Order: sequence, then C-alpha cells, then structure tokens
Amino acid sequence: MDARVSELFGSASGHGSGGSQGSTSNHKPGNGNGVVSKKTGAKNKKARTRFPRNFKPSNNTPYLPPEAEEGNIEYKLKLVNPTQNRFEHLATQMKWRLQEGRGEAVYQIGVEDNGMLVGLSEEDMRASLKTLHRLAEKVGADIAVLREREVEYDSDVPRKIAEVLIRKVPDDQQFLDLRVAVLGNVDSGKSTLLGVLTQGELDNGRGRARLNLFRHLHEIQTGRTSSISFEILGFNSKGEVVNYSESRTAEEICESASKMITFIDLAGHHKYLKTTIFGLTSYCPDFAMLVVSANTGIAGTTREHLGLAMALKVPIFIVISKVDLCTRATVERTVRQLERVLKQPGCNKVPMVVGSTDDAVTAAQQFAQSPSITPIFTLSSVTGESLDMLKVFFNIIPPLSNSKEQEELMQQLTEFQVDEIYTVPEVGTVVGGTLYSGICREGDHLVVGPTELGQFHKLTVGSIQRNRSACRVLRAGQAATLALGNFDRSLLRKGMVMVSPEMDPTICWMFEAEIVLLFHAKTFHKGFQVTVHIGNVRQTATVEAVYGKEELRTGEKAVVLFKFIKHPEYLKVGAKLLFREGVTKGIGHVTNLQPISYHHHHFPGQDEKA
Repeated sequence: MDARVSELFGSASGHGSGGSQGSTSNHKPGNGNGVVSKKTGAKNKKARTRFPRNFKPSNNTPYLPPEAEEGNIEYKLKLVNPTQNRFEHLATQMKWRLQEGRGEAVYQIGVEDNGMLVGLSEEDMRASLKTLHRLAEKVGADIAVLREREVEYDSDVPRKIAEVLIRKVPDDQQFLDLRVAVLGNVDSGKSTLLGVLTQGELDNGRGRARLNLFRHLHEIQTGRTSSISFEILGFNSKGEVVNYSESRTAEEICESASKMITFIDLAGHHKYLKTTIFGLTSYCPDFAMLVVSANTGIAGTTREHLGLAMALKVPIFIVISKVDLCTRATVERTVRQLERVLKQPGCNKVPMVVGSTDDAVTAAQQFAQSPSITPIFTLSSVTGESLDMLKVFFNIIPPLSNSKEQEELMQQLTEFQVDEIYTVPEVGTVVGGTLYSGICREGDHLVVGPTELGQFHKLTVGSIQRNRSACRVLRAGQAATLALGNFDRSLLRKGMVMVSPEMDPTICWMFEAEIVLLFHAKTFHKGFQVTVHIGNVRQTATVEAVYGKEELRTGEKAVVLFKFIKHPEYLKVGAKLLFREGVTKGIGHVTNLQPISYHHHHFPGQDEKA
C-alpha cells in the first residue's frame, strides 16, 4: 500500500500516520478498502510511470476508499457558488448524512467520489468552506474543521484537502449520548483520569482528582472504587470540552453540550469483580476504555477485564496512564507488551498507537468502522501530557448503532431494565437503568416484575431524568432514572424489568444455554452452583443437566440446563450470558427458555426478536 496515502489520512488501514512507529510493514489494511486502486495510472493522467515501492514520487495520486452510500462520511470535490437548486439538494444530502451518523457527519473537501485526493487551491477551499457554513446554518448544525492537509502535486500552486466535522443534535434529543465503560487493574489510575477529564483540573500526583468521584467513605480511605459511579464529559457543537470547570452542575453541562460521554467507572479490584461484570452486562456500554498503568504494565485484573470486554463484544481502546512516573523506555515496554497481548490469536486486534492529534482523528474514525482496531493512548493525569488527544478522540467517536437499528428497537414494545433502586426524599422511589426497546414517556402505565412468585405489578412513570437533567421522552438504548412516586420499594430489586402491559413477558425458573468453560479448577458437572449474569439479571443458579456429556473441562463447549435458586427471571433467547464461581468462569448465550406453565401463551414472535 502506498505509504503516502497512510500519511495523508491513514486511510482505513491498520497503521497510524505514516507508520511512524515503524509498523508500516506488518499490518493488513482494515476491510481491504484502504488499498490503493491499481488503475491509478489509467484514471489519472498525471501519474505517468509506476515507481518502485521504496521511492516516493510526487506525482502519484493517493486515494481514499470510495465513498459509501450509507454512513456519515461525504466526499465533496468543491462547493463554490452553488445554484439555489443545487444548494437545496446539498442541504438535503447533509441532513441524510447527519441522520446516518445520528447527528454527526464528516465531510472531506477536495476529494472525488471515487476517493481520489485532488485538493483545492486556497481560494476555492475558502469558498467551499463558506458554502459548507451556509449549508450547516440552513440545517441548524455546527461545523468544525478537523484538519487540513496539502496534497503534493506537480503544479506550483499548493493544493489542500480539508476534513470537517458537522454536528447537529437531533430535534427530539437534548444531546448525543455515548456510554464508555472504564476498566483496568486496581490502582491503574482510572478514577484519577476521569476526575481530570470531568473536573478539568490536573491531579497533584497523590489522588486529589479522584476524590470528587468516590461514593463511599471506605473508598476515600483506601482510594479504591468499589461501586459503579457515573461521570459525564460534554462537548459543545464546536467540539470544545464542557466539564465541571466552567459549569457548576450536571444540568448546566447537559444544557450547553451537544454530545455527552457518560463514563461508567467500574471497580478494578478483583474482590469487586461481580460489580464490574454487572456494570458491563447491564449498562450496555458502547465502548470500553481499558486503563493500564505505565509503570506496572499488564497486571492483576487487566487481562481479565480485557477478556470480559471481548466476551461481551464491547469495542475496546486502551489508555496507558502515569507516564510521568517512568522513563520513555518503560512506557514503550508497556506499549509493546500490550501490542503482544492484543495480537494474540484469541484477541486478533490491530493495535494503533496514537502519537498526535491527527492520529486521534484517524483512530476515532477507523475504530468506529472496524472493531478490530484498538487505539492506544499514552498520557499523564498529573502533567496533562497527551490528554488533548484523548479529548479529540472522544469528540469525534461516532455512536455505534446506526439510526435504522435504533428506529427498529423504538417500534417494539417498551422494556426498561432496572439496574439501581433509590429512595429520594420528596420524590419517592426512583429506579435507574436502560431502556432496551420502545419509547417511554412521563405518565406511561407499565408493569414491573417478576416477583418471587413470577407476578407483575402495575405502576405509572412519574418524571424522567437523563444525566441528572429532566427529559420528556426516553428512547431505546438510552439510560435514565425514572421516578415512580409512592410505589413500594420493597417490591423492586435489581434485575427486574418494566414492560408495557400488552407484552406478556416470558419468565422462567429454568433455561438452557450454550456455554464455553473458560477456566475451571475442577470439573463442571450436574449440581454445580454458579452466579449467572445475563444483562441486568444476576442470580445464583444450579446446573440441572449437561447435555451429551458427564462433565465439562476447561475450553469445552456444551448446552447446559440452569435453574435459578431464589426467584424466576425475565430472559430472552439469544441473550449473552456470563457465569462465575470462585475461579470458575464461562461465557455463552441463552438458547431455550422453559416458561412458567400457568402463563397463558405469549404472542408469537415475541421472544424470537431477542
């Protein structure tokens, strides 16, 4: 692949800009669409001769992958003084790209539709950007130039291409929302990094920044997170950071931000592993950020957390913290150690070290396109070194599911997973969780359950809050807290669901799952008890039968029949499952439910959608 293309835009291939880490040779291009077209010579009159690989000619036109119909990336050669008719057409097109990216689009100016990087002269570029501003104004979006590049050509006039981020919050939403789970070994600096990002002031090297995040007294004393806490980082429509340094409350951040990143700060200590698993399975994060301390490298629960994120298929990127504590060589050793682990057959990831803001832009776009790319950041929460690159990355990262998937989920019946339950003075009972499907409004009548006997209770939704600011309508995939007024708190527990009354949910004591045993000291057989995590459900279950085998050993697959111990649960076929007991761990998915018999039959096609 032409090394200059990768220098220009790191075009969808595995390496960073220009392979500055010396890694150009050993990476395959992602999805194979970053390959330079072989017809370069034919399509472009300027490329007269083919040069040997190691020679960099100045007259061989680099390419980007051809423009896709779907997705939120648009190529435009130039936008100089369009006619009124053309202007309307361009505005419609921009709306479509924004809708595809759920409120974000990237425009590449000076690029032909087939991906050829032609470039524009200074005045054409100015005129094109001006037109883009007018277009953005018309559709009510904001615009920020991510980067400009010069294209080398034979011509004497320097020619440029520009990459522009366009952001518009959808009319029915207050902000774009991304959930990032934060993983990593104990003492790797997770809470401190979040403290620095969300509070906007650097750490003093002794953990001052993280004090704002702790929820329990023992956390402040030991400096260890044991509970799951949520932190928010906002970006306004121009891509500037909005955090607690200017705004006093979360509501203020929500009002001025057009994109919100919710960090789910999980516990690193292995003693709190169940809390960490619960956070990953029930809060459905879009991405996971694995924090590794530069001076200890991969230690303790790091590998386990990496494995958990991969088992649950959460795309992951890595932050190496505390680089101010060690020499350059130590940092590089940690980076190499991570690269080795990521390239192992079990992981099959393509590590990509981010060394400049430019790399961060490329990393964010490729990370969204292919889940195998794993960006690696090295930064310090004390000196603030390279923190900006991480912020650029967060600003550009697009949401994973596209608008079509979300619309399909929104058309189904309402289902809200209960993850947390609080009692708030003068408000009453409040539940926190994620809306899995459908739409939820204030005043909706839902049923919640199942209770120990497998029944559902009626309730009415009071007010709804997202990120601590009021919200009228909740859509599929969004996390929120719902006030339930004077509903009796003792009837609720984590793992329940609130669904629309016509759903007739399937609840069961027994279910079958196809599982893989990841690690086990003894053999796994009938009568064994494990803690099962399925979404927000967390309960002990006994193994009632292992089909086709007497017992299971590490690495073996089987279909197993589980039975819950305490109470029946609401499950769906196809849901991901994780179980653990001491050192035993396994993953799998639910294949079959055995619903409680006294239920009248459910609607056909109800749980097949799972």
